[in-house]
Amino acid sequence: MSLQQEVMTALKGAMKAKDQTALTALRAVKSAILLAQTESGAKEELTEEQELKILQKQVKQRKDSAAVYLEQGREDLAAPELAEAEIINQFLPEALTEEEIEKVVVMTIDRVGAEGMKDMGKVMGIVSKELAGQADGKTISNIVKAKLS
Repeated sequence: MSLQQEVMTALKGAMKAKDQTALTALRAVKSAILLAQTESGAKEELTEEQELKILQKQVKQRKDSAAVYLEQGREDLAAPELAEAEIINQFLPEALTEEEIEKVVVMTIDRVGAEGMKDMGKVMGIVSKELAGQADGKTISNIVKAKLS
């Protein structure tokens, strides 16, 4: 079953359960997927990698919004954002631990022969593709910086 079909099934379940938080989150995901499909011009299916990127973006937007709300002392606005992020997160593959990410980064650095910060872009590109959907870019970036500096 494609990710889009899974989202639709979950959306129907949320409607039946009258879960407004899940409805809001899943409708946003559905909308983002449809926008991405029509953006390419054709009514072709998105690849799994593209769908995962969309989901990651949706989760990141909600976490960023929640962080801003928390900075401003608005827990009442941050809570729904974090709840929506958690709902969308269910559709992403299991996230890797920092140790697992670090192993991939070290292997990539050895394979590419990276020697310093000038090679960060090369390493980031390879690791980001390899760990698509399993780790966020910020975590990868921090680990690559630590290993290359």
